[in-house]
Amino acid sequence: MESGNHYEVQLESEPIELYKLLKIADLVSGGGEAKIVISEGYVYLNGEVETQKRKKIYNGDVIEFNGDVLTLTVANISPQAAPKQKATPKKRKPINF
Repeated sequence: MESGNHYEVQLESEPIELYKLLKIADLVSGGGEAKIVISEGYVYLNGEVETQKRKKIYNGDVIEFNGDVLTLTVANISPQAAPKQKATPKKRKPINF
């Protein structure tokens, strides 16, 4: 049995959507094909089947597809970077008629 390739994909920033990562790594011919193989359960993210086409992929995540393995590496990321916090929603003023 032939073993697949291991690729390290380097990006300037994160996150990237899963289907876009498959496309830029040339593992599929286009975004439409990427969305199909993801939705049909052929793609693994960190060892588990991932069916969300727009799943956000971050530094160190490992993607497996068709025997190939991708590892995402982000340049310019500090090792002590804190996770981003969600913004708190603004209160809206009631509308009076």
